[in-house]
Amino acid sequence: MTAPIPDQPIRLTQFSHGGGCGCKISPAVLRDILSDTPFASHLAAAYPDLLVGIEHGDDAAVYRLNDEQAIVATTDFFMPIVDDPFEFGRIAATNALSDVYAMGGRPLFALAIVGMPIGKLPNSVIRQILAGGESVCRQAGIPIAGGHSIDAPEPIYGLVGIGVVDPRKVKKNAGGQPGDSLILGKPLGVGIYSAALKKGALSDEQYRAMLAATTQLNTAGADLAGLDDVHAMTDITGFGLLGHLLEITRASNLAARVNMGRLPLLPGVGALAQGGHITGASLRNWESYGAEVGLDDGIADWQRAVLTDPQTSGGLLVSCAPESRAAVLAIFSQHGFAAAAEIGQLHAGTQVSVVA
Repeated sequence: MTAPIPDQPIRLTQFSHGGGCGCKISPAVLRDILSDTPFASHLAAAYPDLLVGIEHGDDAAVYRLNDEQAIVATTDFFMPIVDDPFEFGRIAATNALSDVYAMGGRPLFALAIVGMPIGKLPNSVIRQILAGGESVCRQAGIPIAGGHSIDAPEPIYGLVGIGVVDPRKVKKNAGGQPGDSLILGKPLGVGIYSAALKKGALSDEQYRAMLAATTQLNTAGADLAGLDDVHAMTDITGFGLLGHLLEITRASNLAARVNMGRLPLLPGVGALAQGGHITGASLRNWESYGAEVGLDDGIADWQRAVLTDPQTSGGLLVSCAPESRAAVLAIFSQHGFAAAAEIGQLHAGTQVSVVA
C-alpha cells in the first residue's frame, strides 16, 4: 500500500540515526571486529590474482583478469545526509563510485542497494532517490544494471561499483615513499556542514557548496594512476583526513607531517566548528586513532575536529614524488578540482604529526 503524501515536506534525515559516511563503524571497533578474520592472512597465497583484498583497508578489491585488465569491485551505502531525496541519491552514488576512482580505475557499471521504510516514505520520494543515483551514473557514463531492495526501518541507498584498471597501475594505500608530497583533492568539512544543517545553521551558500563537493565525481583518479610517481592513493570518507592518512602511513610503514594551514576547507567551516557544530563520529574517530597522532600545541580543539571530520564523498588523497606535484595538481585542475592542495609530506617514522 502506498503511503499517503504528508501535508509537510518529507525530511529524510528524521528517519535515520546518522547520515552519510558518519554512519560508519568507528575505526577502532572495525579493527577489533576484523582482527581475527580467519581468511585475511591467507588471501594472497590462496588467490594470487587477487591483487588487493582486505589487508590494508584499501578502498576496493582488485582482481587480475590478465596482464592488462583487472576488475575493481566495491560497495558503499548509507543513510541520508540531506533531506532532498534526489540530492541524497546523487551524493550516495558519487560516494560509492569514488572507491573505483581511488584505486585508479574507471567504472563499468553499478548495482543499486536500496533499503527503505515502506509505508513511511511515499513511493514518489523513493523514486527521486533512485533518480538521483541514476543521474550520477549517467554522468559517469555507466548504467545501473540491477540491484537489490529490502523494507528497512531507515532509508539506505548506495551502489556496488564495478570498474576496470590496468593491474600495473593500481594505486593502493601501501606504496608511499619517504619524501612524498601529500595532495588533497577536495576541501574538508562535510561532516561539520551536516551537523550545522541539522540545527538550521547552514547558509544557502554553504548548502550549495556542500552539494557541489559531495556530488563531484573523483574522475581524476584514473588519470592520476597513469603517473608512475603517484605511489599511493585513497579517498577521504568516514574516518576523516587523519584516519585515512593513517591507512597510508601504516601500510607504507612511514610517518607523515600535515600542515594545518594548508588544508582546503569548505566556506565557513572554521566558524561552524568553533560554534560547536561537530559530529559524534568526529569524536569517535579521534578516540580510535588519536594515540597515533601528534598535534602541535597551537592546534585548537576545533581544528582537531576538522582533521577527524567524517567526509561523505570526500576528495582523493595522493602520495607522490615531490617532483610530480605540479603534474598531479594539473590533473586535478583539468578535472575541475580547484581546491586541490599540497597538505604535507611522508617521512621515515611511525607517527602522523600536525603542525599549525
